[in-house]
Amino acid sequence: MNSQKFWTITSGIFGFLSVALGAFGAHVLKSQLTPEMLEIFKTGVFYQLTHSIVLFSIALNGNPQYFNSCKFFLAGIILFSFSLYLYSITALVVFAMITPIGGVFLLIGWILIIKSGFAKN
Repeated sequence: MNSQKFWTITSGIFGFLSVALGAFGAHVLKSQLTPEMLEIFKTGVFYQLTHSIVLFSIALNGNPQYFNSCKFFLAGIILFSFSLYLYSITALVVFAMITPIGGVFLLIGWILIIKSGFAKN
């Protein structure tokens, strides 16, 4: 499978999951979580959806110089958003400790986009 196809499928999966998880949070978790924990869950959904759209944009562009940033966005989504989901549902602090690592991966993804932008002719 080529990189453009892989990132298109991956962005679709993560975009779908963000909508599904957002609905799950709004309809199921709303009555089970404290407002603070629900807000944490929503933050995970927001970052996942935002970066899924970025992944899709890069896939549509098809320029391989941006694909390295996709790897960091993927890792960032998993570490950042999914740690927030797990933390908000379980209140286990160990999951909250993973979140900043995911945030760093997201930031590296953006830095790589900036770097690629400067390198582009």
